[in-house]
Amino acid sequence: MNKALIAGFLLMWCFSSVAQKISYSEVDRDDYREMNFEIIGKMGNNINIYKNYKSRHDISVYDNDMQLKNRVKFDFMPERVFTVDFVSYGDFAYMLYQYQKRNIVSYAMVKINQEGKLMSDPVDLDTSHASGSNDSKVYSMITSDDKKKILLFKIRRFNDRNFQITTMLYNQSMELLKRSSFYFNLPERDGLFTDFVLDNDGDLVFGRCSRSGSREYINKVDLMYKAAQSDSLVRIPVSLNEKTLDEVKLRFDNYNKRLIVNSLYYQQRRGNVEGLYSMVWDKKQNTVLTEKSLQFDDSLRFDAKSDDGTIKTAFNDYFIRDVLPLQDGSYAVTAELFYSSSRNNAWNRFDYLYGGYGAFMSPYDLYYNYPMSRMYGMGWYDPFNRFGPQNNIVRYVSENIMVFMFNDEGKLKWSNTIRKSQYDDNSDAFLSYQLFNTGSEARFLFNQRERRDLFLNSATIDADGKLKRQPTLKNLDRNYDFMPKFGKQIGLRQAVIPCVYKNYICFAKLEL
Repeated sequence: MNKALIAGFLLMWCFSSVAQKISYSEVDRDDYREMNFEIIGKMGNNINIYKNYKSRHDISVYDNDMQLKNRVKFDFMPERVFTVDFVSYGDFAYMLYQYQKRNIVSYAMVKINQEGKLMSDPVDLDTSHASGSNDSKVYSMITSDDKKKILLFKIRRFNDRNFQITTMLYNQSMELLKRSSFYFNLPERDGLFTDFVLDNDGDLVFGRCSRSGSREYINKVDLMYKAAQSDSLVRIPVSLNEKTLDEVKLRFDNYNKRLIVNSLYYQQRRGNVEGLYSMVWDKKQNTVLTEKSLQFDDSLRFDAKSDDGTIKTAFNDYFIRDVLPLQDGSYAVTAELFYSSSRNNAWNRFDYLYGGYGAFMSPYDLYYNYPMSRMYGMGWYDPFNRFGPQNNIVRYVSENIMVFMFNDEGKLKWSNTIRKSQYDDNSDAFLSYQLFNTGSEARFLFNQRERRDLFLNSATIDADGKLKRQPTLKNLDRNYDFMPKFGKQIGLRQAVIPCVYKNYICFAKLEL
């Protein structure tokens, strides 16, 4: 056994032998349960968290033990603020926000340091005329994985099919690199957009989807590619071979300059989920490298189904949550079982995706804020309205997580299931999971109910698909209920997770 391998084993042993440490922030009586927040992350030796309640906007600065050092009030913030996002670079961060004064919607930026104080005056990056209340949230913002490119874009709707898209590309110094504007149409009246994604070169891709009717899933997809310095779009056709798609998820593989496309698919209208469609497009060669369809067999269905579910319908309530590219061209896809029910309304996957309750947060909504927003993937929870409707009891259920690993040719290498059973009434804030990358494995943190209490659990999967379920985390205070899916990784084995103490929100730093 060589020295490097021995050193690796010793390092792993050291990590595993150190007990986890949990540091809780003190409860601030101003941090009400309904507060909005954003974990900005580690900045210098501090941990910075943005907080908003009604018209109040603050940055709380904590030390490494989650002791409050300072709370900086942002009195300059306008009255009507719609979205607030942060791009952090370790020693400083940009705060980007969208607000309205009279009939003008503006998107502004300010730079803050690790002490939460302003490094620049607020600057309006762009303004738009708001013709009505539905036009208030005009802008969306996305970043590249390395945060060296920031794209601000707005979509103007003329009618059901015709749009104008304006993009503004910035570098990490917030210098405008390129502004483009182009007209765009959807082929069908009931067409949809996918999410918008940006690679490290500043190139933009989004999907244009078609449906045969407003109550149908997707039967045609075109990918639209815009190079960073280009003023035009290039169409990339996607061959579905008579498959009908669910939600289409896009992810750039910046290691290999590829785009990964995934979606659950159906073979017949209103049928069961049959499998997972995957496509990989190579940007360098401008060609589709692989296009595969993984049909779920009975073995996969048995692993995926809930305790009271059937094999035939095992994947009908699953949603793709994460797509994780690896340096060798392989990639992992995670999917989670989720549904809700109430006395008055039965669970409907279609309404969840394209209409009905929560539709305004759909990824196909033109004004949805993408990766830097506080909405999670599908948008099935929102910290701005975290605890759901109170006039009707809605039970949210979140269960197993499926993990699929594909090689660089799009073939399945392995799959595994993380079993969990979660439910709650009128709130899904404590459900689902948070995924953390430790370098050698993926760690999933999630709550598990034991009797009447929620306990934070941990499970890891390594590159070979080996699942390791850790015991319930130690030293947990039962007075705190964790919200892991709102957490943020701030180091290789460190995360900040919001939690509720009585009727207040506080934060816990977890070291594993």
